[in-house]
Amino acid sequence: MGVHGVKAVFFDLDNTLVDTAAAGRRAIEEVVNALRSKHHCGEGEARGICDKVQAKLLKECRDPAKTCITDLRISHWEEAIQETIGGEANRSLAAECYFLWKATRLRHLTLAEDTRGMLTELRKAVRLLLLTNGDRQTQREKIEACACQPYFDAIVVGGEQKEEKPAPSIFHYCCDLLGVQPAECVMVGDSLDTDIQGGLNAGLRATVWLNKSMAAPADASPVPHYVISSVLDLPAVLQKIEHKVNAKLGTDRVVSGTEAR
Repeated sequence: MGVHGVKAVFFDLDNTLVDTAAAGRRAIEEVVNALRSKHHCGEGEARGICDKVQAKLLKECRDPAKTCITDLRISHWEEAIQETIGGEANRSLAAECYFLWKATRLRHLTLAEDTRGMLTELRKAVRLLLLTNGDRQTQREKIEACACQPYFDAIVVGGEQKEEKPAPSIFHYCCDLLGVQPAECVMVGDSLDTDIQGGLNAGLRATVWLNKSMAAPADASPVPHYVISSVLDLPAVLQKIEHKVNAKLGTDRVVSGTEAR
Protein backbone atom coordinates (compact mmCIF):
# COMPACT_ATOMS: atom_id res chain seq x y z
CA MET A 1 0.00 0.00 0.00
CA GLY A 2 1.11 3.52 -0.68
CA VAL A 3 3.64 3.03 -3.47
CA HIS A 4 1.40 2.97 -6.54
CA GLY A 5 -2.06 3.02 -4.99
CA VAL A 6 -3.56 4.42 -1.81
CA LYS A 7 -1.34 6.85 0.07
CA ALA A 8 -3.90 8.40 2.44
CA VAL A 9 -7.20 7.53 4.10
CA PHE A 10 -9.65 10.18 5.29
CA PHE A 11 -11.98 9.17 8.13
CA ASP A 12 -15.22 10.75 9.23
CA LEU A 13 -15.63 11.01 13.02
CA ASP A 14 -19.27 10.84 14.13
CA ASN A 15 -20.83 7.38 13.82
CA THR A 16 -17.82 6.21 11.84
CA LEU A 17 -14.94 6.10 14.31
CA VAL A 18 -17.00 6.91 17.42
CA ASP A 19 -20.62 6.02 18.16
CA THR A 20 -21.97 9.53 18.64
CA ALA A 21 -25.56 8.34 18.29
CA ALA A 22 -25.22 5.89 21.19
CA ALA A 23 -23.50 8.53 23.33
CA GLY A 24 -26.33 10.92 22.51
CA ARG A 25 -28.94 8.38 23.62
CA ARG A 26 -27.14 7.94 26.94
CA ALA A 27 -27.08 11.72 27.35
CA ILE A 28 -30.81 12.03 26.68
CA GLU A 29 -31.57 9.36 29.30
CA GLU A 30 -29.53 11.30 31.86
CA VAL A 31 -31.52 14.45 31.16
CA VAL A 32 -34.86 12.60 31.27
CA ASN A 33 -33.92 11.12 34.65
CA ALA A 34 -32.85 14.52 36.00
CA LEU A 35 -36.05 16.21 34.80
CA ARG A 36 -38.16 13.51 36.45
CA SER A 37 -36.29 13.12 39.75
CA LYS A 38 -35.08 16.65 40.39
CA HIS A 39 -37.64 18.81 38.63
CA HIS A 40 -40.71 16.55 38.97
CA CYS A 41 -41.54 16.36 35.28
CA GLY A 42 -43.65 13.47 34.09
CA GLU A 43 -42.09 10.84 31.84
CA GLY A 44 -44.02 12.12 28.83
CA GLU A 45 -43.06 15.74 29.47
CA ALA A 46 -39.38 14.92 29.97
CA ARG A 47 -39.20 12.87 26.78
CA GLY A 48 -41.21 15.48 24.92
CA ILE A 49 -38.66 18.15 25.84
CA CYS A 50 -35.77 15.96 24.69
CA ASP A 51 -37.51 15.04 21.44
CA LYS A 52 -38.03 18.71 20.65
CA VAL A 53 -34.37 19.48 21.36
CA GLN A 54 -33.21 16.69 19.08
CA ALA A 55 -35.44 18.00 16.30
CA LYS A 56 -33.97 21.49 16.77
CA LEU A 57 -30.42 20.09 16.63
CA LEU A 58 -31.16 18.41 13.29
CA LYS A 59 -32.31 21.74 11.82
CA GLU A 60 -29.62 23.81 13.53
CA CYS A 61 -28.15 26.62 11.46
CA ARG A 62 -26.03 29.49 12.73
CA ASP A 63 -23.44 32.07 11.83
CA PRO A 64 -20.37 31.34 14.03
CA ALA A 65 -19.38 35.00 13.88
CA LYS A 66 -22.69 36.08 15.42
CA THR A 67 -23.90 33.23 17.61
CA CYS A 68 -22.11 31.22 20.31
CA ILE A 69 -22.88 27.51 20.03
CA THR A 70 -23.41 27.26 23.79
CA ASP A 71 -25.97 30.11 23.81
CA LEU A 72 -27.75 28.63 20.80
CA ARG A 73 -28.05 25.17 22.31
CA ILE A 74 -29.21 26.47 25.67
CA SER A 75 -31.87 28.33 23.69
CA HIS A 76 -32.92 25.02 22.09
CA TRP A 77 -33.56 23.60 25.55
CA GLU A 78 -35.24 26.77 26.76
CA GLU A 79 -37.65 26.76 23.80
CA ALA A 80 -38.33 23.02 24.13
CA ILE A 81 -39.14 23.34 27.82
CA GLN A 82 -41.51 26.26 27.23
CA GLU A 83 -43.16 24.57 24.24
CA THR A 84 -43.74 21.40 26.28
CA ILE A 85 -44.76 22.60 29.74
CA GLY A 86 -45.61 26.27 29.12
CA GLY A 87 -45.07 29.05 31.61
CA GLU A 88 -42.24 31.55 31.73
CA ALA A 89 -38.95 30.91 29.95
CA ASN A 90 -36.57 29.09 32.28
CA ARG A 91 -33.01 29.80 31.17
CA SER A 92 -31.40 28.27 34.26
CA LEU A 93 -33.18 24.93 33.82
CA ALA A 94 -32.34 25.00 30.12
CA ALA A 95 -28.67 25.55 30.88
CA GLU A 96 -28.69 22.74 33.44
CA CYS A 97 -30.19 20.35 30.87
CA TYR A 98 -27.77 21.42 28.15
CA PHE A 99 -24.62 21.03 30.22
CA LEU A 100 -25.77 17.66 31.61
CA TRP A 101 -26.53 16.45 28.07
CA LYS A 102 -23.21 17.74 26.73
CA ALA A 103 -21.06 16.34 29.56
CA THR A 104 -22.74 12.94 29.41
CA ARG A 105 -22.40 12.68 25.65
CA LEU A 106 -18.71 13.57 25.75
CA ARG A 107 -18.09 11.10 28.58
CA HIS A 108 -19.48 8.26 26.49
CA LEU A 109 -17.59 9.13 23.29
CA THR A 110 -14.81 6.59 23.10
CA LEU A 111 -12.49 5.30 20.41
CA ALA A 112 -12.72 1.53 20.81
CA GLU A 113 -9.55 -0.44 21.46
CA ASP A 114 -9.87 -2.51 18.28
CA THR A 115 -10.35 0.70 16.27
CA ARG A 116 -7.23 2.16 17.86
CA GLY A 117 -5.33 -0.96 16.89
CA MET A 118 -6.56 -0.79 13.30
CA LEU A 119 -5.57 2.88 12.98
CA THR A 120 -2.13 2.17 14.43
CA GLU A 121 -1.52 -0.61 11.88
CA LEU A 122 -2.88 1.39 8.94
CA ARG A 123 -0.68 4.34 9.76
CA LYS A 124 2.39 2.18 9.21
CA ALA A 125 1.46 2.00 5.51
CA VAL A 126 -0.57 5.14 4.71
CA ARG A 127 -1.19 8.62 6.04
CA LEU A 128 -4.40 9.10 8.04
CA LEU A 129 -6.55 12.22 8.27
CA LEU A 130 -9.68 12.90 10.32
CA LEU A 131 -12.24 14.95 8.37
CA THR A 132 -15.35 15.96 10.30
CA ASN A 133 -18.13 18.42 9.57
CA GLY A 134 -19.60 20.59 12.28
CA ASP A 135 -19.09 23.48 14.65
CA ARG A 136 -15.46 24.07 15.58
CA GLN A 137 -15.97 24.05 19.36
CA THR A 138 -18.30 21.05 19.36
CA GLN A 139 -16.11 18.89 17.15
CA ARG A 140 -12.85 19.81 18.88
CA GLU A 141 -14.43 18.86 22.21
CA LYS A 142 -15.43 15.48 20.78
CA ILE A 143 -11.93 14.92 19.39
CA GLU A 144 -10.45 15.74 22.79
CA ALA A 145 -12.96 13.51 24.58
CA CYS A 146 -12.20 10.39 22.53
CA ALA A 147 -8.45 11.13 22.51
CA CYS A 148 -8.02 10.28 18.83
CA GLN A 149 -5.40 12.92 17.96
CA PRO A 150 -2.36 10.59 18.22
CA TYR A 151 -3.71 8.31 15.48
CA PHE A 152 -3.82 10.94 12.73
CA ASP A 153 -1.35 12.91 10.68
CA ALA A 154 -3.84 15.76 10.41
CA ILE A 155 -7.31 16.72 11.67
CA VAL A 156 -9.66 18.95 9.67
CA VAL A 157 -12.91 20.35 11.09
CA GLY A 158 -15.44 21.61 8.57
CA GLY A 159 -16.51 24.49 10.78
CA GLU A 160 -12.99 25.91 10.54
CA GLN A 161 -12.99 25.90 6.73
CA LYS A 162 -14.75 27.97 4.07
CA GLU A 163 -16.76 24.93 2.98
CA GLU A 164 -17.65 21.60 4.56
CA LYS A 165 -18.20 18.14 3.10
CA PRO A 166 -19.39 17.43 0.39
CA ALA A 167 -17.65 20.46 -1.20
CA PRO A 168 -14.58 19.38 -3.20
CA SER A 169 -12.55 22.25 -1.72
CA ILE A 170 -12.27 20.73 1.75
CA PHE A 171 -11.12 17.39 0.33
CA HIS A 172 -8.52 19.10 -1.84
CA TYR A 173 -7.37 21.06 1.22
CA CYS A 174 -6.88 17.72 3.01
CA CYS A 175 -4.87 16.40 0.07
CA ASP A 176 -2.64 19.46 0.15
CA LEU A 177 -2.10 19.04 3.89
CA LEU A 178 -0.80 15.51 3.38
CA GLY A 179 1.00 16.18 0.12
CA VAL A 180 -1.02 13.65 -1.86
CA GLN A 181 -3.26 13.65 -4.93
CA PRO A 182 -7.03 12.97 -4.80
CA ALA A 183 -6.50 9.78 -6.84
CA GLU A 184 -4.27 8.49 -4.03
CA CYS A 185 -6.90 8.93 -1.30
CA VAL A 186 -9.83 6.99 0.14
CA MET A 187 -12.75 8.49 2.09
CA VAL A 188 -14.45 6.42 4.80
CA GLY A 189 -17.70 7.57 6.38
CA ASP A 190 -21.29 6.78 7.31
CA SER A 191 -22.99 9.60 5.38
CA LEU A 192 -23.82 9.11 1.71
CA ASP A 193 -24.66 12.80 1.34
CA THR A 194 -21.46 14.25 2.82
CA ASP A 195 -18.74 11.58 3.00
CA ILE A 196 -19.48 9.56 -0.11
CA GLN A 197 -20.81 12.37 -2.30
CA GLY A 198 -17.91 14.54 -1.19
CA GLY A 199 -15.33 11.91 -2.04
CA LEU A 200 -16.92 11.44 -5.46
CA ASN A 201 -17.08 15.21 -6.03
CA ALA A 202 -13.39 15.55 -5.19
CA GLY A 203 -12.26 12.70 -7.46
CA LEU A 204 -10.84 10.45 -4.75
CA ARG A 205 -9.64 6.99 -5.72
CA ALA A 206 -12.38 5.30 -3.68
CA THR A 207 -15.21 5.95 -1.27
CA VAL A 208 -16.09 3.47 1.48
CA TRP A 209 -19.56 3.70 3.02
CA LEU A 210 -19.94 2.45 6.58
CA ASN A 211 -23.47 1.03 6.63
CA LYS A 212 -23.81 -0.66 10.01
CA SER A 213 -27.36 -1.83 9.41
CA MET A 214 -26.63 -2.82 5.79
CA ALA A 215 -29.95 -1.22 4.86
CA ALA A 216 -30.53 -0.46 1.18
CA PRO A 217 -29.95 3.22 0.34
CA ALA A 218 -32.50 5.37 -1.47
CA ASP A 219 -32.42 5.05 -5.25
CA ALA A 220 -31.23 8.63 -5.70
CA SER A 221 -28.32 8.25 -3.27
CA PRO A 222 -24.71 8.55 -4.42
CA VAL A 223 -23.14 5.16 -5.07
CA PRO A 224 -20.01 4.34 -3.02
CA HIS A 225 -17.21 2.22 -4.42
CA TYR A 226 -17.32 -0.11 -1.39
CA VAL A 227 -19.72 -0.82 1.48
CA ILE A 228 -18.70 -2.18 4.88
CA SER A 229 -20.74 -2.99 8.01
CA SER A 230 -17.86 -2.30 10.43
CA VAL A 231 -14.97 0.13 10.23
CA LEU A 232 -12.76 -2.84 11.12
CA ASP A 233 -13.48 -4.24 7.65
CA LEU A 234 -11.56 -1.36 6.06
CA PRO A 235 -8.10 -3.01 5.86
CA ALA A 236 -9.54 -5.80 3.68
CA VAL A 237 -11.08 -3.17 1.36
CA LEU A 238 -7.76 -1.34 1.09
CA GLN A 239 -6.10 -4.62 0.13
CA LYS A 240 -8.69 -5.08 -2.64
CA ILE A 241 -8.00 -1.58 -3.92
CA GLU A 242 -4.27 -2.27 -3.88
CA HIS A 243 -4.68 -5.55 -5.75
CA LYS A 244 -6.72 -3.79 -8.44
CA VAL A 245 -4.03 -1.11 -8.81
CA ASN A 246 -1.26 -3.70 -9.05
CA ALA A 247 -3.25 -5.76 -11.56
CA LYS A 248 -3.79 -2.69 -13.73
CA LEU A 249 -0.11 -1.79 -13.52
CA GLY A 250 0.78 -5.31 -14.59
CA THR A 251 -1.62 -5.11 -17.56
CA ASP A 252 -0.25 -1.72 -18.56
CA ARG A 253 3.31 -3.10 -18.51
CA VAL A 254 2.32 -6.06 -20.70
CA VAL A 255 0.53 -3.82 -23.20
CA SER A 256 3.42 -1.40 -23.24
CA GLY A 257 5.93 -4.21 -23.77
CA THR A 258 3.89 -5.67 -26.64
CA GLU A 259 3.68 -2.36 -28.41
CA ALA A 260 7.44 -1.87 -28.11
CA ARG A 261 8.30 -5.02 -30.08
